[in-house]
Amino acid sequence: MPLTLDELNRAPAAEFAALLAGTYEHSPWVVERAFAARPFASLAALKLALVQVVRDAGADAQLALLRAHPELAGRAMEHAALTRESTHEQASAGLTRLTADDLGKLRRLNAEYQARFGFPFILAVRGPRGQGLAKHEIIATFERRLNNHADFERAEALRNVHRVAELRIAEKFGHVPERGNRVWDWAEALARDSDSASGELTVTYLTPAHRAVAQRLLHWMRDECGFDEAGIDAVGNVVAVYHGTDAQAPRLLTGSHYDTVRNAGKYDGRLGILAPMACVRELSRRRARLPFGIEVVGFAEEEGQRYPAVFLGSSALTGRFDARWLEERDADGIAMRDAMAQAGLSPDDIPAIARDPARYLAFVEVHIEQGPVLTGADLPLGVVTSINGSVRYAGEIVGMASHAGTTPMHDRRDAAAAAAELVLFAERRGARDPDLVATVGVLDVPNGSINVVPGRCRFSLDVRATTDAVRDACAADVEQELAAICARRGVRFTLARTMSASAARCADAWRERWEHAVAALGLPIRRLPSGAGHDAMKLAEIMPQAMLFVRGQNGGISHNPLEAITNDDAELAVQAFASLLDGLAARR
Repeated sequence: MPLTLDELNRAPAAEFAALLAGTYEHSPWVVERAFAARPFASLAALKLALVQVVRDAGADAQLALLRAHPELAGRAMEHAALTRESTHEQASAGLTRLTADDLGKLRRLNAEYQARFGFPFILAVRGPRGQGLAKHEIIATFERRLNNHADFERAEALRNVHRVAELRIAEKFGHVPERGNRVWDWAEALARDSDSASGELTVTYLTPAHRAVAQRLLHWMRDECGFDEAGIDAVGNVVAVYHGTDAQAPRLLTGSHYDTVRNAGKYDGRLGILAPMACVRELSRRRARLPFGIEVVGFAEEEGQRYPAVFLGSSALTGRFDARWLEERDADGIAMRDAMAQAGLSPDDIPAIARDPARYLAFVEVHIEQGPVLTGADLPLGVVTSINGSVRYAGEIVGMASHAGTTPMHDRRDAAAAAAELVLFAERRGARDPDLVATVGVLDVPNGSINVVPGRCRFSLDVRATTDAVRDACAADVEQELAAICARRGVRFTLARTMSASAARCADAWRERWEHAVAALGLPIRRLPSGAGHDAMKLAEIMPQAMLFVRGQNGGISHNPLEAITNDDAELAVQAFASLLDGLAARR
């Protein structure tokens, strides 16, 4: 019989430890110390208590925990000396059926890893879905992580230890994250459509892949999730409505974007469409109605990859779609208006899809964090306080190109050296205020040569903060410093603002609803700002907005093929969304 939380909470210390035996490899102390944290309100609370024990144990105990693990396909497997749990896990990934060449490669990697980090390579080989990683995925991860900084890799190894423990706990309790699995599987299915023929995920506005994703979402909404209405609007948004007890009742608006950057991950944007879809699917199967409607929007464009304009889908809903965007052209010279016509859309109908804020309660969005904060804190969910305002600049410093061998150092007009000073100042200035960041992401010396003092250097500047005032003060300081650097070095510069987006504070009442939903799962509340822009920023112009973050794997990386979530974290996101719906229904 599966273990229950009630049984675990009632067990005395020795029995408690026995019930959770094997959760952490050859390290019963983790479970034994977690006993003091009883009672556990949820499996999530239990897992977090175990994580906290390891965090509190100190560096020596953490290192001992890592060293307690066997190598992948190592001597312990060869001599049948693995624990029952490790045997099952390595077998699920096919590591017990390797060729001699594969075994040789893994042993070489194991030896190199041990020499570099001082503990065995640890990977949750059952993967983010719990069904086992393929051999090539394991080897690719092994090779990639060998290049990590030692501190980062130690933390990543511990995160994998906790993921292994999470999967073992699920087996003990008979827990299957069905909704998380569904969201994970949906994301995998959406990723089959791409603009790229080389295997990377790229889906830009109104390409055949983009339109295929829209049709797939539309099919799921209509035929699998039970929405009452579903369709594609004039700008390409996929819109579905699940009516409340009264079809005319106000609606809760939610969703995110389904386009991607180039060579993208599978969850940026799309998670925010799929999580509420899973909630509506459950409501529909129970034939349950809430005292408000739920409108889910898959926004057609947010990333600005095909055309210079961004937030096309959400701008249309707020009534702020700029008709001049229709004349913009992509890299192939295709005007946006023509791309829309080819996709069967009618640009003339875009003004008609603007939403009346009086008909809506708020806009809420679920999103992968796209950063390292939650994963560094070992927390699956976080509540966003504000979406940072941002400004972007394109600049150029012009000096004098000259011979690198014959030009004395004191006579140089080096544009790149001036830019280097600016980069370091932007780094220092960005670190001065909380939740402020400043980045020079592009440095380009046109026609640069190894033996030429750079005469020109192009650069970008991106400044973001939780308030526009803090952002603008930083940008002004950087520009002032740029002028001073150039005057001192005898070079000149140009600087042009290319984009500005206002900060969007999350509405207090709706942020608190997310907080109640997270607390109801037995998790602590972690508040954090969003450094990335989101569709919620646009909706905040006409209605209250609030956002929930979901932890990303692989150090929280995003806009990258390594972007990932686990099925268990996806399950918690769906549970939190459902809890928000229940709490809202109880108050109406």
